[in-house]
Amino acid sequence: MLPKYKRILLKLSGESLMGSKDSFDPIDPTIIAQYARDVKQITEMGVQVAIVIGGGNIYRGMNEAESGIERAQGDYMGMLATVINGMAVQSGLEKAGVYTRLQSAIKMEQIAEPYIRRRAMRHLEKGRVVIFGAGTGNPYFTTDTAGSLRAIEIKADVILKGTRVDGIYTADPEKDPTATKFDKITFAECISKNLKVMDMTAFTLCMENNLPIVVFDMNKPGNLLSVVTGEKVGTLVS
Repeated sequence: MLPKYKRILLKLSGESLMGSKDSFDPIDPTIIAQYARDVKQITEMGVQVAIVIGGGNIYRGMNEAESGIERAQGDYMGMLATVINGMAVQSGLEKAGVYTRLQSAIKMEQIAEPYIRRRAMRHLEKGRVVIFGAGTGNPYFTTDTAGSLRAIEIKADVILKGTRVDGIYTADPEKDPTATKFDKITFAECISKNLKVMDMTAFTLCMENNLPIVVFDMNKPGNLLSVVTGEKVGTLVS
């Protein structure tokens, strides 16, 4: 089985690390272990993997009017949350025997390397999984945008957006039982149908740079391998 993609950027939401809905723990060790096994499977095939994780399980940028915390400050708090998640995923991967590097867009020498594009690409070439923390390092940008930006910078072949849903639907399948799934869709169709794949900044970056996105269910073991080998899993946006 040959991989369809040589270098991927895996975008995970912070919420996906929480596991079951009734769990109060922001980071579920069983989910981390499953992700680590799935990533290890594809690195053993020679696929180069970079990861960007959100921080929504720990801190989601709050409404300034409600929290009294100004937007920029709240966004920096969210960036620190992504570093905590990055450390958790790094720990899980290393436990599974995968070599990793955590790079942060905000300097914190004791726990992460600073983000340096060429160094990140060198790590990938050496077979290490590179985790990008702290978003873009700037407020007012989401981790989706960080994922798109990093994917373009490291010349990834595709963004794999791992969610709790198995693709893109005409409506939210958890709320609307009549929603139907797309196997593939164009960037233009996503915009005209107003489908929320990523935020607009992230989505436009991918569209302008012809970077395909695959949205799939990361919480189903083995799905990552299926996507990487080109099986029809999730929804392809191109």
